[in-house]
Amino acid sequence: MDQIRSPRQRNHTGMSYKFQRLRERVRQAVTSGELSGKLPGERELAKRFHVNAKTLSKALTDLAAEGLLERSIGRGTFVKGSEPPRTAQGPWLLICTPEDAESSVAQALVRANPGSQTAHGLVALRPSFINQFAGVVDMASDTPDAILRDLIVRNIPVVSVNRRPAAYATDAVRIDAPFGAESLARDLLLAGHRRVLAIEARNQTTITTALRRAAARYAPDASIDTCFPREVCVALEYGATAVICDSATSAVQTLELLRQHDLDVPGRVSVVAVGSASEPPCTGYFVTPEQEADAIQQLLRRGATNRPTTLWLSGRFHDRGTTLPLGDSAAAIHAPASHERSRAVAV
Repeated sequence: MDQIRSPRQRNHTGMSYKFQRLRERVRQAVTSGELSGKLPGERELAKRFHVNAKTLSKALTDLAAEGLLERSIGRGTFVKGSEPPRTAQGPWLLICTPEDAESSVAQALVRANPGSQTAHGLVALRPSFINQFAGVVDMASDTPDAILRDLIVRNIPVVSVNRRPAAYATDAVRIDAPFGAESLARDLLLAGHRRVLAIEARNQTTITTALRRAAARYAPDASIDTCFPREVCVALEYGATAVICDSATSAVQTLELLRQHDLDVPGRVSVVAVGSASEPPCTGYFVTPEQEADAIQQLLRRGATNRPTTLWLSGRFHDRGTTLPLGDSAAAIHAPASHERSRAVAV
């Protein structure tokens, strides 16, 4: 005996059949070349296939999930591989702190693409505001994941600077701080320093990790501590003799505090850093702002892709006379450097 189906079951089965048939008709239209490049709007396609727009939209979404189509909010639906990439034809948005907005890197980017804007303290971005930008440079350390998601779903190129977002993969430009910090730590430890401070931004551990890795290899008895620039003078009271800063900015802040407290550099404490700077404030590994800005532009101008790329920049060693072997007299401050080391910028 045939099973008797309720009207609801029959309607559901019939609707499912219609949907599957529609999806196959759209698939056939794409594979045959009837539909190519950018597809017409959903309303137009719905009329073309004699279905309602909601059913048509679901069919397109299913085919996009299969990889046959690409759907981009604000740009439309494209046959896979035919969507033109976003390029630098338009202004960029620089998400950064007020201090970073005045940095040489930000200024170089604005000069390269006049009309670009800076923004900070963002909680959300209106679609009408987002869509005017051809690319976004995320220079902040605390950009909400919701903002990155809104940018990514709109297929807007995003380049993160010296950070790796936790939830979303984006293109990135990063200074090779681990290499620089570990090299500097090796030199300090071999020069006799056994109490070394890592001055690092909140929630960051790159410098500290590099220091501890070097200590494990060259001086297992060394003590590695972490602090902020404002705490450096207190840390020195507990025996620290060397400081490694995570940026040129933190190095400038540290040197100023030491000067205010009449703590001689390098007579009382050696100071080094890694980062980006036109004029390095202390001994360390630095890239120039121009090199950093060029790498960011390289990623922005290639447009959004499905394979995020990270460009690592290795800084060049600069000796600014801010280090001494432990126990050397202050008279050695002006002694000439015994050698020059450098590592070319690698992009």
